[in-house]
Amino acid sequence: MPEPPTDLGPPGPPDYVAAQSSPEFAELRRSHRSFAFPLTVAFILWYLGYVLLSSYAGGFLAVQVFGHVNVAFLLGIAQFVTTFLIAWWYARHAATRLDPKAEAIKSRLEGDA
Repeated sequence: MPEPPTDLGPPGPPDYVAAQSSPEFAELRRSHRSFAFPLTVAFILWYLGYVLLSSYAGGFLAVQVFGHVNVAFLLGIAQFVTTFLIAWWYARHAATRLDPKAEAIKSRLEGDA
Protein backbone atom coordinates (compact mmCIF):
# COMPACT_ATOMS: atom_id res chain seq x y z
CA MET A 1 0.00 0.00 0.00
CA PRO A 2 1.56 3.37 -0.99
CA GLU A 3 2.16 5.97 1.71
CA PRO A 4 0.10 9.13 1.58
CA PRO A 5 1.98 12.14 0.23
CA THR A 6 3.66 14.17 2.95
CA ASP A 7 4.13 17.25 0.78
CA LEU A 8 0.75 18.95 0.65
CA GLY A 9 2.06 21.88 -1.36
CA PRO A 10 2.88 25.38 -0.20
CA PRO A 11 1.07 26.55 2.90
CA GLY A 12 -1.65 29.13 2.52
CA PRO A 13 -1.21 32.66 3.78
CA PRO A 14 -1.98 33.34 7.44
CA ASP A 15 -5.52 34.44 8.22
CA TYR A 16 -4.80 38.01 9.26
CA VAL A 17 -8.47 38.95 9.52
CA ALA A 18 -9.09 36.18 12.04
CA ALA A 19 -5.95 37.19 13.96
CA GLN A 20 -7.07 40.81 14.04
CA SER A 21 -10.47 39.87 15.41
CA SER A 22 -9.03 37.52 18.04
CA PRO A 23 -9.26 38.33 21.76
CA GLU A 24 -5.45 38.22 22.00
CA PHE A 25 -5.08 40.96 19.39
CA ALA A 26 -7.78 43.04 21.08
CA GLU A 27 -5.86 42.73 24.37
CA LEU A 28 -2.63 43.78 22.63
CA ARG A 29 -4.35 46.84 21.16
CA ARG A 30 -5.88 47.71 24.52
CA SER A 31 -2.52 47.42 26.27
CA HIS A 32 -0.88 49.69 23.72
CA ARG A 33 -3.65 52.28 23.68
CA SER A 34 -4.08 52.43 27.44
CA PHE A 35 -0.40 53.33 27.73
CA ALA A 36 0.30 55.41 24.63
CA PHE A 37 -2.81 57.61 24.37
CA PRO A 38 -2.85 59.07 27.91
CA LEU A 39 0.90 59.64 27.81
CA THR A 40 0.64 61.34 24.42
CA VAL A 41 -2.15 63.63 25.62
CA ALA A 42 -0.20 64.49 28.78
CA PHE A 43 2.95 65.31 26.82
CA ILE A 44 1.08 67.45 24.28
CA LEU A 45 -0.56 69.40 27.12
CA TRP A 46 2.84 69.83 28.81
CA TYR A 47 4.36 71.04 25.53
CA LEU A 48 1.48 73.41 24.76
CA GLY A 49 1.64 74.73 28.31
CA TYR A 50 5.31 75.56 27.76
CA VAL A 51 4.53 77.27 24.46
CA LEU A 52 1.67 79.27 25.99
CA LEU A 53 3.84 80.30 28.92
CA SER A 54 6.52 81.49 26.52
CA SER A 55 3.92 83.51 24.61
CA TYR A 56 1.95 85.02 27.48
CA ALA A 57 4.03 84.76 30.66
CA GLY A 58 7.37 86.18 29.67
CA GLY A 59 7.81 87.81 33.05
CA PHE A 60 7.38 84.51 34.87
CA LEU A 61 9.76 82.70 32.52
CA ALA A 62 12.37 85.44 32.95
CA VAL A 63 12.60 84.88 36.70
CA GLN A 64 16.18 84.01 37.60
CA VAL A 65 16.42 80.73 39.50
CA PHE A 66 20.16 80.84 40.08
CA GLY A 67 22.97 82.63 38.24
CA HIS A 68 21.98 83.14 34.61
CA VAL A 69 19.51 80.24 34.67
CA ASN A 70 15.87 81.26 34.49
CA VAL A 71 12.55 79.42 34.61
CA ALA A 72 12.32 79.29 30.79
CA PHE A 73 15.66 77.50 30.54
CA LEU A 74 14.68 74.94 33.18
CA LEU A 75 11.33 74.24 31.52
CA GLY A 76 13.04 73.93 28.12
CA ILE A 77 15.51 71.40 29.50
CA ALA A 78 12.60 69.60 31.17
CA GLN A 79 11.00 69.19 27.72
CA PHE A 80 14.05 67.24 26.55
CA VAL A 81 14.23 65.22 29.74
CA THR A 82 10.56 64.22 29.57
CA THR A 83 10.94 63.26 25.89
CA PHE A 84 13.76 60.87 26.72
CA LEU A 85 11.97 59.53 29.80
CA ILE A 86 8.81 58.84 27.81
CA ALA A 87 10.82 57.04 25.11
CA TRP A 88 12.58 54.91 27.74
CA TRP A 89 9.33 54.20 29.58
CA TYR A 90 7.56 53.18 26.35
CA ALA A 91 10.45 50.92 25.31
CA ARG A 92 10.31 49.24 28.72
CA HIS A 93 6.53 48.89 28.52
CA ALA A 94 6.71 47.45 25.02
CA ALA A 95 9.43 44.97 25.95
CA THR A 96 7.62 43.70 29.03
CA ARG A 97 3.94 43.92 28.08
CA LEU A 98 3.48 44.30 24.33
CA ASP A 99 6.24 42.26 22.74
CA PRO A 100 5.35 38.96 24.48
CA LYS A 101 1.72 39.29 23.39
CA ALA A 102 2.72 40.22 19.85
CA GLU A 103 5.19 37.32 19.70
CA ALA A 104 2.47 34.87 20.81
CA ILE A 105 0.15 36.13 18.07
CA LYS A 106 2.97 35.94 15.51
CA SER A 107 3.87 32.39 16.56
CA ARG A 108 0.26 31.31 16.27
CA LEU A 109 -0.02 32.86 12.81
CA GLU A 110 3.22 31.31 11.59
CA GLY A 111 2.26 27.96 13.08
CA ASP A 112 -1.04 28.00 11.20
CA ALA A 113 0.59 28.99 7.92
